[in-house]
Amino acid sequence: MSHRRLGQLVGIFTLVTLAAFPASEASAQYFGRNKVQYRSFDFKVLRTEHFDVYYYEAEQEAAEQAGRMAERWYERLSRVLDHQLNGRQPLILYASHPDFEQTNAISGELGEGTGGVTELLKRRIVLPLAGPLGETDHVIGHELVHAFQFDITRHGGTGTGFVEAGAARLPLWFVEGMAEYLSIGPVDPHTAMWMRDAAQSNKIPSIRKLNDPRYFPYRYGEALWAYIAGRWGDHAVGEILKATGRQAEAEQAIRKVTGLPPDSLTRDWHRAIRDWYKPIASTAEPPTRFGRALVTGKSGRNSLNLAPALSPDGRLLLFYSERDLFSIELYLADAGTGRILRKVTRTAVDPHYQSLQFINSAGAWSADGRRIALAAVSAGKPVLSVIDARSGRLEHEFTLPEIGEIFNPTWSPDGKRIAFAAIAGGLTDLFEIELQSGTVRRLTNDQYADLEPAWSPDGSSIAFVTDRFSTGLDSLTFGNERLALLDVATGAVREVASFHDGKNINPQWSPDGKSLFFVSDHGGVSNVYRVSLAGGEITQVTDVRTGVSGITRLSPAISVSRDAGRLAFSVYEGGNYDLFTTDSTATLAGRSLAAAGNRTAAATLPPPERSGDELEKLHRDPALGLASPGSFKRAPYHPGLSLDYVAQPGIGVAAGTNGVAVGGGTTLYWSDMLGNHNLATLIQASNAGGSVANNLTAVVAYQNLKSRWNWGVAGAQIPYVSRDFETDEGTYKERPAVREQDFRFWQIDRDIEGTLAYPFSRVQRVEFSAGYRNIAFVSEVESRIFDEITGDLLVDETTAHDTIPSLSLATASAALVYDSSVFGGTDPVLGQRYRLEIDPVGGNLNYVGALADYRRYVTLRRPLTLAGRVLHFGRYGRSAEDVRLTDLYLGDPWLIHGYDSESFSSDEVPTLDRLLGSRLAVGNLELRLPLLGGLGVISSPGFPPVELAGFLDGGVAWRAGDLATFLGGHREAVTSYGSALRVNVFGIAVAEWAFVHPNDRPGKGWYWQFSLQPGF
Repeated sequence: MSHRRLGQLVGIFTLVTLAAFPASEASAQYFGRNKVQYRSFDFKVLRTEHFDVYYYEAEQEAAEQAGRMAERWYERLSRVLDHQLNGRQPLILYASHPDFEQTNAISGELGEGTGGVTELLKRRIVLPLAGPLGETDHVIGHELVHAFQFDITRHGGTGTGFVEAGAARLPLWFVEGMAEYLSIGPVDPHTAMWMRDAAQSNKIPSIRKLNDPRYFPYRYGEALWAYIAGRWGDHAVGEILKATGRQAEAEQAIRKVTGLPPDSLTRDWHRAIRDWYKPIASTAEPPTRFGRALVTGKSGRNSLNLAPALSPDGRLLLFYSERDLFSIELYLADAGTGRILRKVTRTAVDPHYQSLQFINSAGAWSADGRRIALAAVSAGKPVLSVIDARSGRLEHEFTLPEIGEIFNPTWSPDGKRIAFAAIAGGLTDLFEIELQSGTVRRLTNDQYADLEPAWSPDGSSIAFVTDRFSTGLDSLTFGNERLALLDVATGAVREVASFHDGKNINPQWSPDGKSLFFVSDHGGVSNVYRVSLAGGEITQVTDVRTGVSGITRLSPAISVSRDAGRLAFSVYEGGNYDLFTTDSTATLAGRSLAAAGNRTAAATLPPPERSGDELEKLHRDPALGLASPGSFKRAPYHPGLSLDYVAQPGIGVAAGTNGVAVGGGTTLYWSDMLGNHNLATLIQASNAGGSVANNLTAVVAYQNLKSRWNWGVAGAQIPYVSRDFETDEGTYKERPAVREQDFRFWQIDRDIEGTLAYPFSRVQRVEFSAGYRNIAFVSEVESRIFDEITGDLLVDETTAHDTIPSLSLATASAALVYDSSVFGGTDPVLGQRYRLEIDPVGGNLNYVGALADYRRYVTLRRPLTLAGRVLHFGRYGRSAEDVRLTDLYLGDPWLIHGYDSESFSSDEVPTLDRLLGSRLAVGNLELRLPLLGGLGVISSPGFPPVELAGFLDGGVAWRAGDLATFLGGHREAVTSYGSALRVNVFGIAVAEWAFVHPNDRPGKGWYWQFSLQPGF
């Protein structure tokens, strides 16, 4: 075979690569879950002095208040950090978390634990309104700190366009801890609870170990910053941030400002924590003093056991837990033994529930104990699910599209109504629903926070949590949460005696209806208290060292059975959230507050003696930077593309015997502020071979994500270049000569394609595409003739060379995709996925590609997973066997182990031939055992996931005229078996070492095979 012919075949093989499998196979979206735009938002812009606040009509009232808060935070942070932001600051608001999860300003999925995001490209702050204005205020302050961090550490450029920002490379404890400290201050009962627990268990990390994922960066980072600011002054925070420099050296910056090396600073910090919290540990008691441990975490697993809800008779307990490992689910347990009776929900693989609201809500029992009410989110809308307690069957589900989120349902004693708290327009109020008719009635309607309703035993009133008695809306001064009673008949609200410092949350009725149990941190530690409704006397029920708490400061943490009077409560201790119960009359009666003592200092992060109080003074001044109500201008939102990102331009020069070639390229990415319109461009050019036009690579792609129908259009020219070189001897004008020929071949692929996708849910979608592809072949030869005796150059000319005709193809595709799988570190471990696709091609080639790919993952016994796959891909139609299309190859390790082309010798050609065809069928079975990582036999935070798998592979390739045996032909299947070790390499790729035995390669035994690919 001549070199020239080989060069042409290389170009055709490239065409083969494009046509062998559906184009989407190369896409990251071959599988994957969907980000669904359940609704289109009509945004407007609120312009303040420093902010452009993006909002829509449903949240207009709350957006005005958010703009005022943002300006106040700007004034506070600009002073404490001694910095003014460059350019205007975008702030994009959503009225609820389900709306926020649909944003296109942030790519990827947003979990319900994400309270806000500040992204780097446009320095956008994107967040859902938290409901209580005080919580929204905290989130705005926290995220604005990140905007300052990006702006202070950026290098080069001006304004809010993309520039390098050192903060993006700083450790999470540094950036998130700083944001928490600056937005809360040194008094934080919730973080203090974590620090008391760390001190008690002797597990305070060193500064160098703060990067370990076992240490939550928000809490531990906040505590460290509180110590640094307390010892060296709040101004040290900004000085350290500015000192991180281009290399984002956190420890060096801290050392530069404080003068202490990390080890010395660690010792001082640890000593301060132990000394400060030691008196509390010596006077408080373990939770077992007040109740029996019912559901606990073990060895770092099952560490979240939250939101207890006791049945009326006290025999059963609903709670949320991560014991499933893959998701947080609702469980039903025996309240006497803690034995798990049933998993009520299965959100890891069941797409029905988008969220269970486990952070801010708890399940609820009907008075007769026969039904359960559950607040959730489904298809982007809040739902109230009524479930049969005995069978787990869903009896009814109420969808509430006019509300953003619902929390903490509570049944009326007659079982006819359910009251609940809800976010509507970004604010929290109380509602009730009449179950028979589905009629919803609003019980409160104002900007105050109304939370955690609990229906009284006689049905006449609802206890709830509110800040209406302590908050000033005009001055946006946010007071503490207190208890109140709502008269169901009249709507009148009256305050219930509680503490005027610290939170008072989660009211639960005593069986006789004469008192309320609740949780308060008025003394610095969250504990259970009891208040008499008649006289207002308060007693303390628990006095634990750490705290009676859920995930956040406002999460529900206690439950009292309606009839039996049993108390269930969650305690944070040993790094876990554990559940305890008690029905002791003496414990439930509580003890006097005088006996309980006052430990306000428990809420303070050390050091107690601080070097100045600049930050606290700024927090205590509500008027600083606060704009007057109604002072902002409003304007419609007009989407316009602005540059987000420019890849570092690359320029290269290559010199050789054929001369000098110069080339370069770059990529640019544009989007609008909301991320609904996206444009990407790529250009690369080179004069290699003397032709810039033939070597030009250009891609332009536009994507529109504004509605549920996602569509896009793309055009591209991509050249694939190959070369060949020949030398021969002869004569030129009767003189002996040497001829050199430099052959250059271009396959130039020009495409234009439109795409359309519609997600039915987070796990299922349909995809369409249509386009035109032209594949041109260009060839030229540069001939040089030298005098063989003198070496003189006699001829140097470049001429066009004959090549094959161009191809024009019309392409289309349609696919149905489903993916509920859960990725375990190296491959999926739970759920299922499938892709059904058809790809017609017309023009110079006419055929239809058909793909069916189904995969299933079953957990046998944790952590073992049985994985299976069946796959078929084939080309059918007139041109299916055209020689211009390469054969499909069955031996790719992605399909079957033990038959990779590089492992074949020349005497194995017959075996190699049976692996080629225009149609493939593959079956795979694997038993997967995670060794290291979060799901591993050895839990190893900080180490990459490692998996051991045993596999059995089989498959067959055939053609239209040479069928497989199962179709009546003679093509036989090939099989292999073996084991594989897979390692996740820094989250970039999965490396696999397989020890494989191919059963259908005579003379070939066990051998090692390496590939970079996750398991199927």
